Parts: sequence; structure tokens; C-alpha cells
Amino acid sequence: MTAHLTTSTSSRPPGHGAFSGSGRRRPLPPPLPPPLLRPSLLPPPALVVVAHGSRDPRALSTVRALLDRVRALRPGLPVHLGHIELNEPLLTDTLAGLHARGTGRAVLVPLLFGRGHHVKRDIPETAAASPLHTRVAAPLGPHPLLVDALHARLTEAGWHTPADGATRRASAVVLAAAGSRDPESRADTARTAELLAQRLGVPVVPAYASAAAPTVPEALRVLAGRGRHRVAVASCFTAPGRFATECAAASPWITAAPLGTHPAMARLLLHRYGQAARTDPAPAPTAPAPARTVTSPALV
Repeated sequence: MTAHLTTSTSSRPPGHGAFSGSGRRRPLPPPLPPPLLRPSLLPPPALVVVAHGSRDPRALSTVRALLDRVRALRPGLPVHLGHIELNEPLLTDTLAGLHARGTGRAVLVPLLFGRGHHVKRDIPETAAASPLHTRVAAPLGPHPLLVDALHARLTEAGWHTPADGATRRASAVVLAAAGSRDPESRADTARTAELLAQRLGVPVVPAYASAAAPTVPEALRVLAGRGRHRVAVASCFTAPGRFATECAAASPWITAAPLGTHPAMARLLLHRYGQAARTDPAPAPTAPAPARTVTSPALV
């Protein structure tokens, strides 16, 4: 009987279902659409660190060493580098290479410290032109981990907050940054200066290498007019380059090194990556989906 039923079922013409009580064949139900992959089964999006680029060869070697620190903290996470200008690989080439290798998603983390033109326009526009599903993370500043790195570099340069009141009243720090015409970028630098001042216990004045005021020499003159002559310069730069060199040359005392490969920088890159990856609203389905770019607003 079992063999007979099997034979009868297998002999039905394709596309026809079982017989109904009236002897007519019932049509088969339409095929189900392919299921979406659960987010837990998807591979993590690639991390693309977006650096500005520099003509100084030390900048590229520093950024590559920083990415090695990130890889050591997250073995197995695909970590890539793309530049806005001046150095290879350019961000467009990095995204094209990921797409050619079958990568479906990427989180772009700006190696920048505020919401300037590159973060708000250049990086999102480049990402939107890519076939990848991308999300642009928040810049690195302001954030307590950035302050950790700034504080550590100042300490390495010889800074210590004075214990006596008279010396403290004569002390201050200038936070040297690249500068931007965007007011939100300047607000981010000012907030980083506030956080650093809370850590150090002395005033911290933001100053800029270009495109904004005050410059480092101007900030130093203002502080001197207020009786603060024991002034250090904190370098809010990733790597050595023209801006960092010019700001250091204006320093009357100690100057901190660029942030470079400090461990807090690697942790901060992964923190921004994690924020953006967790808030990605559209896990990739099994079938190809249109590319999308989302910009993450998170700053803490």
C-alpha cells in the first residue's frame, strides 16, 4: 500500500496538487519567498577607517600601525583603510575593492575629530556612490576615550597638574586642532577642550591650525595676558604632518605628540564602529539589495 501511494504521488504531472473530494485537482500553493538571514547569522560589516591623507610619509605609516592595533583588539573583523585625498588607497578604491570581493556591508569610521565638511559631505557622498550597504559612524570627538589619549600624550611630554594654587593659576593648555569653517566642528573641539580641562584641573583653550580662530599663537598671547605662562600644547592630530609641526613650533614650553597609535584611539575606533553597526536598521537579505548609506549621529 505504501509503495502504491508513493507511485501514485510521483506520477502526477508537474504543477498539479492532490485530488479534492469532487475529483478535481487542487492547485499547489505558490512558492514561499526566500527567507531573510537572521542578523545573528550575518557576517559583521567591514570596518573602513577613513583617514584624511597627508604628504608627510609618517602619517601613512602611523595610520597603518593604528589599524594593526584595531585588528589585534578584534581578531577576525575585516579592517580596511581609505583616504579622502593625498594617499592611497583612496576611499572610493577601498569600497570598490570590497564590493568586488563580495562584501555586502561596511561601516565607515572617520579618523577625524569633529563634524566638519569631510564628515558631513565628502564621506557620505563617497559612500552613497558605492554599491555597498554602508553606514557612516560619528567622528572620534568629543569622547572620553579621546580625552584619555590627549591626557596620556601630555603626561608623556612632561605635563603634571601642579599641586600648589599659585602654579596652577599660572598654568593652562592649548588644544591644537586642524580647524574648520563649520561651526559644529568648532563646537566639537570646544567640547573636547572642556572635557580635557575637567581632567587636568586647568583651563584648556581650543586653537586651530587653519580655517578658524584663534590660532595657537593667538591663544598663547591671550593666556599670557591673563597671567598664564606655564602653557602646554596638546596635539589633537592623528599623526605627524604640517599642521602638527606648525603648532608645535609655536609652543613656549612642552608639546604633546600626535595621538597616533595610543591604545585609546584603537578602542575609540571600535566603539564608533560598534555604535554604527548596532543601529543599522536593515540587515542584508539573501537576495541582493539596493545600496544604502546612513549617517550615524552618535557622539557619545
